[in-house]
Amino acid sequence: MTAPLLVFFIVCIFLYYLFFIKPMNYWKEKKVFHLSALRSFLRTVISGKSFYDATLDLYRKYPSRRYFGNYLLLKPTLFVRDLDLIKAITIKDFEHFTDHFTFFQSDPILGNNLFELQGERWKDMRSTLSPAFTSAKMKGMYTFIEETAKNFTQHLYDMNAEEIEFKKEFTMFSNDVIATCAFGINCDSFNNENNEFFSMGTELITPSPRRKLTMFFALMFPKIFKAFGIPIISQNILNFFKEIVKENIETREKHNIFRPDMIHLLMEAKRGRLKFETNNLDQDDGYAVVQESTITKSIRQMEITDNIITAQAVVFLIGGLDTNSTTLALMSHQLAIHQDIQRRLQQEVDEVFKQCDGKLTYEVVLRMKYLDQVISEVLRRYPLGYAIMRKCVKDYKIESYKRSESTFILEKGASVTIPIVGIHMDPLLFPDPEKFDPDRFSDENRKNIVPGSYMPFGSGPRNCIGSRFAVLECKTVMVCLLRKFDIVPTKNTRNPLRFKKNITVSSRDGFWLGLRKRKH
Repeated sequence: MTAPLLVFFIVCIFLYYLFFIKPMNYWKEKKVFHLSALRSFLRTVISGKSFYDATLDLYRKYPSRRYFGNYLLLKPTLFVRDLDLIKAITIKDFEHFTDHFTFFQSDPILGNNLFELQGERWKDMRSTLSPAFTSAKMKGMYTFIEETAKNFTQHLYDMNAEEIEFKKEFTMFSNDVIATCAFGINCDSFNNENNEFFSMGTELITPSPRRKLTMFFALMFPKIFKAFGIPIISQNILNFFKEIVKENIETREKHNIFRPDMIHLLMEAKRGRLKFETNNLDQDDGYAVVQESTITKSIRQMEITDNIITAQAVVFLIGGLDTNSTTLALMSHQLAIHQDIQRRLQQEVDEVFKQCDGKLTYEVVLRMKYLDQVISEVLRRYPLGYAIMRKCVKDYKIESYKRSESTFILEKGASVTIPIVGIHMDPLLFPDPEKFDPDRFSDENRKNIVPGSYMPFGSGPRNCIGSRFAVLECKTVMVCLLRKFDIVPTKNTRNPLRFKKNITVSSRDGFWLGLRKRKH
């Protein structure tokens, strides 16, 4: 064997050990109860179950354990079931777990979005952007959401269809809300669903098999992707959205145009004029809405470039288009199945319309308590962020509390999985969890909810910055919809729902429902 060939052979063996053999012994070396790396990998790749259902099954598999070792794509991750440990990881000891695992670090635009940023850069960006998501700023954007919701409702009224696939319709609605609120443009997908913004947005959130494979390798070998600048999203798509943002900013600056949307707020952040403010509306946004932490309320400005503005607008589209439309489809499905809950909600809608003389406002929407209960229960039953992951950035000691446990150190670079869907569906935390029951979130019953057990938008400082916007969008369109229609099941309505094997929550059979025009 020649010397170069021998060196190559030794390097291959070393890399194989480093990336495959060593990780498989990670939990064994720490004496932590764990699942087999190979079985975990095969279950992920071969199993026909959705990731949502697989996460729920895994949570239920070992009910007596606070945590256990698992493997995600052959990488070790600590699967945490215990609420106290989850609070420690996400809040109390947050400085040890500040980062997400990322996909787009190699991209010059998307690598700058809030989800991707890490460490001090994330803190600076979150502190800079958090003032854009207060109740006062949401109130400024409410008019755009309401106008889109009214157009959407009229579109459905004019369709006069016996049966509708709700996910498709709500995707067009969410697209137009994001277009007007985050990009400052109107695209009217209801009358022209082939418009370029909707087409590009759909392509952005619907990864091809090639992109899925690329994302898999980006997750496995992030440093290699970053070093070589390997793109994940087509530059044609990113350039399209970049040009929209660029032209919008230039037009506003040239003609001194004011429009209270996300582009304006990001332009204010660029000028250093966006400050965190509170008002008495913040406490009324809804039970599911997360509050900003003291860490990210602190004044930490960072330089905002046009690329950074584009990155935040694009991630707003990535994070909101599919999730909001799916939440609305799930809510509609539950209301169709549970007609008694729908009638009670419509009664609240009708009473509120009478009180406000048919003039729906931001404050009126926030006053609707039963609406908030229904949305809160949808997000409990179907948390779209069904599991969240955190990267350990500083070695962290986990003490043993049982004889079956061993005290061990979770090293920097390791990951933690928090199974939100499992916690939300735990009968010890939410009795009869399969039952759709909005009264769990009534004023008198909220006190029974175990603190830290409800996390539809994550937990701690790294929670979802857009929760207030997402809940407002859902509430506004459902009020408009239920004012004009009864949502009813059809012969193609699937119950219970079955989910595809996707990273996102997606129904195998669609959301086929009917609309019956109401008479007032």
